Amino acid sequence: MNNKANIRHLGQEQIAEALQEMGEPAFRAKQIWQWLWQKGVTDWAEMTNLSKALHQKLADRYDIFNMVPATTQLSTDGTVKYAFKLHDGEVVEGVLIPQEKRMTACISSQVGCSLSCTFCATSRLTRKRNLYYDEIYDQVIWLHKAAMKYHNTPLTNVVFMGMGEPLLNYSQVSKGIERITAPDGFNFSPKRITVSTAGIAKMIHKLGDEQVKYNLALSLHAATDEKRSQIMGINDTNSIAELREALIHYIDATNNRVTLEYTLLANFNDSLVDADALALFAKGLPCKVNLIEYNPIDDGQFTRSSGNAMHRFKARLEESGIITNIRRSRGEDIDAACGQLANKNDAARLTTLD
Repeated sequence: MNNKANIRHLGQEQIAEALQEMGEPAFRAKQIWQWLWQKGVTDWAEMTNLSKALHQKLADRYDIFNMVPATTQLSTDGTVKYAFKLHDGEVVEGVLIPQEKRMTACISSQVGCSLSCTFCATSRLTRKRNLYYDEIYDQVIWLHKAAMKYHNTPLTNVVFMGMGEPLLNYSQVSKGIERITAPDGFNFSPKRITVSTAGIAKMIHKLGDEQVKYNLALSLHAATDEKRSQIMGINDTNSIAELREALIHYIDATNNRVTLEYTLLANFNDSLVDADALALFAKGLPCKVNLIEYNPIDDGQFTRSSGNAMHRFKARLEESGIITNIRRSRGEDIDAACGQLANKNDAARLTTLD
């Protein structure tokens, strides 16, 4: 059994202390840190400014856990989906979404999901575990490499909209964002990071209390308790009123505008009455609304709203002065669109590609 620690779960000072115990100078810790976090090295031998003897000492004590793409799928619209195999054999998915002015990494926060949103494929998976912060970080690095490889463009945005509920893995998500934004990490702007939640009121309050610098999106999808509870079980313990109160606290504390995500489901939440309910929820909130095309999943009970219904809904919101965008599906042909992650991958059968 491998009892080695993951060195990336140590801070730089802890690495320095470990080096001193090995009889090595503490200044090597900074070099190791740069190799791990800025250069993305996963093999001790690649740390070329360290001696072979130190390579061996480190290898005897520590592992560098890393993820690798088990499968890569390319969409006709340029979207790239990776199924990442983790060090313990579990699999998560991450997606690169190219747009005219953006190159967005959509990343996961958990292996599977514990929520039960009826329109989402990921909710049909069992939540096996939370991702660690280095696994969150690695997804960004891999998708940045994909952006450069396939589009010759660096990442411009990162969204936590993949598998899992980020606010149910808050400590690791926070550490992951710290590494993504750190000058000695990926050095990415927090203003270009969005954390999307299905709606956990107490955690939204916490984001406000901590005055986070990144953006918040609430996956609302219905603006009355009656309808929202039908499609999102989490609403039973996080009511519409509680979520709105939490958003007000978050906005007041951070001075950030929020995004309301709303998937339009034909003949369920796409009427003008539904639009009026959403407008009432959004009234007085510095926010914008993203209307999302529903993406079909296997055995799904819903269908996509018509183009006319979407545009009527959008126009009704805009009559109330709400900034509203329609988000078209990307990567639908490879099950990479919103709500489709893990729809057709069997994690137990995935094997690492050569």
